[in-house]
Amino acid sequence: MAAAPQAPGRGSVRKTRPLPVKTSLNNPYSICWGALDREDMHFILQTLEDRIQSLGLQKIEDRKRKKKQPPLKKQSGDMSSIDVDTGEDLKEEKPRGDAPVSGWTPADVRKQLAIGINEVTRALERNELLLALVCKSAKPAIMTSHLVQLSVSRGVPACQVPRLSERLAPVLGLKCVLALGFKRNTTAFGEELRAILPRVPRLNVAWLQDALEDPRENLQTESLESQDEEILDTSFEDLSKPKRKHAEGQQAVVLQPLKIKKLIPNPNKIRKPPKSKRTASK
Repeated sequence: MAAAPQAPGRGSVRKTRPLPVKTSLNNPYSICWGALDREDMHFILQTLEDRIQSLGLQKIEDRKRKKKQPPLKKQSGDMSSIDVDTGEDLKEEKPRGDAPVSGWTPADVRKQLAIGINEVTRALERNELLLALVCKSAKPAIMTSHLVQLSVSRGVPACQVPRLSERLAPVLGLKCVLALGFKRNTTAFGEELRAILPRVPRLNVAWLQDALEDPRENLQTESLESQDEEILDTSFEDLSKPKRKHAEGQQAVVLQPLKIKKLIPNPNKIRKPPKSKRTASK
């Protein structure tokens, strides 16, 4: 006789969860900064360093700031100088006239610049910059790689300058300067930008070839009246036709082979300790 089928056990088999895998493709275009000559690098750094020193632009921080003290206990003595509700001392020490005030000096010159990757990115998105400089020592490179496409889309000259942070950060009173942008309304760096812009190499972005312009063209701005006259002179047929700028000697776009990437979050399966253990370890 055939054996009777056995009833399944109470314990259930634990199923292993499949690993979450994110599949993505790499960028077929090669994006890189333009090569800056050594002489141009020294000229840009020396010009900006001399100009910043002559303007006296620097961030001053008061390192002697006292830490917040705990509220004072109520005493039976003189309570006239102590707030009864908060327990804070009402007699605050006023800064002396000789002591430097913390912050940027002069403030009007600081408003003409965009310092840092975040400020430069926001200024490029709003189309407020005339020139953008990026430090070559910024790592990882993905921190500043988005500025290449963003600068070309806005028609703003940009380049990667070695030793930018090493030379300008001490002058500005900062620890590092990974990106520096000059706004269009700048008056303090006008002559310096006229000398620097012709030395900035041209950026190459494959899908934004029509937006590329010579940096020298940004210095010669046309008046609104001349633009209106050109629009009136052109016929309706000419305006309806799409205009494309064909760059002379334009090289063919070389595409890189596509590669499929599989990203596995936390491949070693390292679990975070519970909150109770974290507080106990601290």
